[in-house]
Amino acid sequence: MTPNYDEGSIRTLDWQEHIRKRPGMYIGKLGDGTAADDGIYVLLKEVMDNSIDEFMMGFGKKIEVKVSNELVSVRDFGRGIPLGKLLDVASKMNTGAKYDSEVFKKSVGLNGVGIKAVNALSNSFVIKAFREGQVKEIAFSRGQVVEEKDLGKTEEPNGTMVAFVPDIDIFRNYRFHNDYVENMMKNYSFLNAGLTILCNGEKFQSKNGLKDLLEENLDAEPLYPVIHLKGDDIEVAITHGNQYGEDYYSFVNGQHTTQGGTHLVAFREAIVKTVREFYKKDFDPSDIRASIIAAISIKVEEPVFESQTKTKLGSRDIGPDGPSVRNHVVSFVQKELDNYLHKNQDVAEVFLRRIQESERERKAISGIKKLAKQRAKKSSLHNKKLRDCRVHYNSNHERKSDSSIFITEGDSASGSITKSRDVNTQAVFSLRGKPLNTYGMTKKVVYENEEFNLLQAALNIEDSMEDLRYNKVIIATDADVDGMHIRLLLITFFLQFFPELVKKGHLYIFQTPLFRVRNKQKTFYCYSEEERLAAVKSVGAKAEITRFKGLGEISPDEFKNFIGPDIRLEPVQMKKHESVSQMLEFYMGKNTPDRQEFIIDNLYVEKDEV
Repeated sequence: MTPNYDEGSIRTLDWQEHIRKRPGMYIGKLGDGTAADDGIYVLLKEVMDNSIDEFMMGFGKKIEVKVSNELVSVRDFGRGIPLGKLLDVASKMNTGAKYDSEVFKKSVGLNGVGIKAVNALSNSFVIKAFREGQVKEIAFSRGQVVEEKDLGKTEEPNGTMVAFVPDIDIFRNYRFHNDYVENMMKNYSFLNAGLTILCNGEKFQSKNGLKDLLEENLDAEPLYPVIHLKGDDIEVAITHGNQYGEDYYSFVNGQHTTQGGTHLVAFREAIVKTVREFYKKDFDPSDIRASIIAAISIKVEEPVFESQTKTKLGSRDIGPDGPSVRNHVVSFVQKELDNYLHKNQDVAEVFLRRIQESERERKAISGIKKLAKQRAKKSSLHNKKLRDCRVHYNSNHERKSDSSIFITEGDSASGSITKSRDVNTQAVFSLRGKPLNTYGMTKKVVYENEEFNLLQAALNIEDSMEDLRYNKVIIATDADVDGMHIRLLLITFFLQFFPELVKKGHLYIFQTPLFRVRNKQKTFYCYSEEERLAAVKSVGAKAEITRFKGLGEISPDEFKNFIGPDIRLEPVQMKKHESVSQMLEFYMGKNTPDRQEFIIDNLYVEKDEV
């Protein structure tokens, strides 16, 4: 029976109800903290952005941040929210000072939504304003006022304090990864010279802006010193390394636009245009940008982002009366980079040699590349290795962020996942055995090795990360020695030839349960010895304990419990102090005695229970 559609079908939700019912509209995907763009980090960012805007307007040179899984707090020393408007700012949609372009000309926050989203999606949310010797505090729970207090006089300096606890009903099993939090704080400091951020007792500050950012993120010595160029409302930094791929960091009004946008498109175009004109040679764009590591930050009046999470700039113009974003970026880079190369001939020579090396390598593999493409095209029509899904990351589908691919070993494991997966968002790529150790090889091997070529084609990353088909690339292997080795070989492959995939947070390790503990009433899947002991205690003396040895022995009916909403993934992350080349050389190179010594020093023997 078709339900009636009449006046009674129409509902108007309160602001907090709407945010809680459709959180994705406000903070993107929810997640559990294993990805840098998960919702809990967006909550932190929304609060931080307001404090950063105060600093950008010239108020408050310090921000104090505390982040734990129990509580997040941010205290700035700006002007402080006017006390009479504290309730409105925290709980009335489309309320704020950001609409007045004279007060906040080039701010990060735009529409007064962010802080309300944090409020509505928090089990506990407290906002406190210190202003002109007076202090006021309001406490909320899930967007509803719990208590409002005028605390009277205070000796505290002006500013605002926000403390919140993400709602466990919405952010299930979440935890903050310190690396992601640190990276966020570093980026804020790089983009705001003179600002000091104290986060969990650690100090973050920068003197040289984007130059510091690039040097922080380099995993080896660059081919030449970082080119650092600054102008009105624009700053860029450029260098080259020896890695494959292109690596960019882009920002708008202090916001990390992880998906780029009009400014990054213009920046990549501007580098090619300038280099061709400087050397008076029509180089291929891929040769000019091969191994580039660069950053761009621009300030735009009233920027237009493609979503509330502000990860991609859509603005065409710098401001109502300003030039287009493209013209502004291209003209700045053309003038300043050309001047720099003319004044620094030694850098210009190294730059030219890097382009020529890339050109030689590209031409050397062009023949095998052509054959590999033909082979991939032919096999893609009936590729037994790939069981694709319907929704892809490079589409406009509302669930594109959920798109993922499992890289599995053997037919039994891939069979279990294939039968229990979500066919809309989960693809499966099956390896036939241990892949090749690619450490120290050139990209020629990607085309010569059929399996790697098909994997590259499945991911759609041959030319750039922009057309990546899956947001999460998940290595799903058994938790035994062979499975660990396959993980290492695949991570080596991606770090060697597609490091951006790792650096941009797309590579994950699939965590499978080690034990199943159950009786007739309860079943627990345990991922550690601690969880097993807790489950046995909960189930009682008649607990039946099963030790899972491999993915293939878990039935599809059970497998769906592990790859659904509660899937456990461990992000593959590079520590900032680690060099990719040195790490790969140690673990995957031929330094056998050093590696043997490391294994002996770190050996752990697990004793089987009798």
